Parts: sequence; C-alpha cells; structure tokens
Amino acid sequence: MKTLVVMPTFNERTNLDMMLTRIHSSTPEVHVLVVDDNSPDGTGAAADAWAQTDSRVHVLHRPGKGGLGAAYRAGFGWGIDRGYEVLVEMDADGSHQPEQLPLLLSALESSPADLVIGSRWVPGGSVVNWPLSRKILSLGGNLYTRLCLGINTQDATGGYRAFRSDAVQKIGMLAGTAQGYIFQVDNTYRAHRAGLRIVEVPIEFVERVAGVSKMSRAIVIEAMLSVTVWALKYRLLRKPFV
Repeated sequence: MKTLVVMPTFNERTNLDMMLTRIHSSTPEVHVLVVDDNSPDGTGAAADAWAQTDSRVHVLHRPGKGGLGAAYRAGFGWGIDRGYEVLVEMDADGSHQPEQLPLLLSALESSPADLVIGSRWVPGGSVVNWPLSRKILSLGGNLYTRLCLGINTQDATGGYRAFRSDAVQKIGMLAGTAQGYIFQVDNTYRAHRAGLRIVEVPIEFVERVAGVSKMSRAIVIEAMLSVTVWALKYRLLRKPFV
C-alpha cells in the first residue's frame, strides 16, 4: 500500500540524516514527510536538501513550535490529500527504530486492523536505556488509562503507529485539538469508541542518544488530567465523544 511516514521535527538536525537513511534502507518504497516547526538548528533546511535529490522525501514547513498533535494532524492531512493509503507516526530521535517498520506494515496488511501500535508493553516488547522510574511512570499511566477509559490497549501512549487513511478520517483525528503525548491516548480512545480494529505488535523502544527529549512534567500532568476528564464525561456522564 502507498505509505507515508510522518516525522515531526524540532531541532533534530543531528538525527535527520540517520533516520532518513535507515527508513530508506528498511523500507525503500516508503515515502517520508518531515514536518518541521521552524527548527533553529537547520533541520528544515537539511530536509529540503534531501527532498531536492530524493523523490521519496517531502517537507512541510510550519511557522513555529506548535505541538506534536498539530504537527501530526498537518502531516496526515497532507498525506490524505495526496492519496496515501497508510500513514505512519514515527519519532525523529531514533527511539522508534525504522528497522521495525516492516512489522507494523505487515500487521496492517495481513490482518483486518485499522490501527497498528508498536507496543512496548505487550509480550516481546521492551525499552532500552530507561530508568526504573520512567518505566513505572509509563506502565502506571497506561494502567490508569485502561481503567479510566475501559480500553484494553496495553500501550495507549505509544507513538509508533500505522493507520489506514480511512481510519484517520473515521475517528476525526484531523479535527481534534489534543497536543503533546495525550494526542496518542486521544486517538487510541477515538479508535476504540469508533469500533475500529486495533492491533499491537511488540517493539524495542530505544531512548534517544542525541538531541534533547521533549518529555516534561507538564506533559505528564496534562495527560493524566485529560484521561480523568474523559472518564467522567464520556463514561460516567455518557456524553458524545468529540
């Protein structure tokens, strides 16, 4: 299927060449859209240089840092407008290993799945270079999400994902407003409520070795508060999900 990897970037110049090379090595037929938020380190210009010599690389420039959710919505909208059948989320820092992309695409093509999540927390999944405290935080956050929202996805916060393009439209992702890492939970819950088929495949998640992580205490707090509010509104009060 015609596949587009959407890769948001902000100050990822040190990782860009490595990621594009690895993506093309593992999945030569896949196209990549770099969605750059006006990185001051020159990431956008480096992506433009790739696009000038490689027809599989495209660049979408945004005026400033506008959040992970907004970057993915812009990138997915760009891909849908150009007829891509599969849209993939992938971090630019190497934590989502391009060599594992064929696992996600194979699961999407060989099963009736609408969304495939590369999962750290199903049997066979793992994380590398994380302290115990961060593992506990991620596992606890996912457990809290399952209990609050009534879903059985083990890694609802995981950001390595492959969607069928019609699934993106069915769940109304492009009209959403969620930012940060809650964007992933938002779309998992949207897919669940829409009755779409979600499949998790085990991946090895590797903590970045270059650049600066975007994770912060504020992101974690935002995610926990959002999940709590959704549980109250959509499960207890039975309000329609928008």
